[in-house]
Amino acid sequence: MNEASQILHQLMAVIEDRRKNPPEKSYTTKLFEGGNALIGKKIMEEAGEVVEAADEHGQEGREHLIYEAADLVYHLMVLLGFHEIKLSEVEAELGRRFGVSGIDEKAARNT
Repeated sequence: MNEASQILHQLMAVIEDRRKNPPEKSYTTKLFEGGNALIGKKIMEEAGEVVEAADEHGQEGREHLIYEAADLVYHLMVLLGFHEIKLSEVEAELGRRFGVSGIDEKAARNT
């Protein structure tokens, strides 16, 4: 497992722990308390910020895009944690799709 993947798994472990043992002063706890509505709102907000940052140029724009992408990934992971979906399950789904044309994969879902 590479370092980036380890970070994601470590983060997911913290998120899962926050679900099971919610500390009072935790942003993740606050998101869990708000449920799908609050977490979904944050995902939509962060997705918009990712798209806006993608239009920025130069090194500063690149760094801003990375920052916003990290926010989006975090909030998506909170949603997965809220639904008790493990990161390994998402990895398995991506693995299932690997090497399959996106067009072919989508066509197979529509039959």
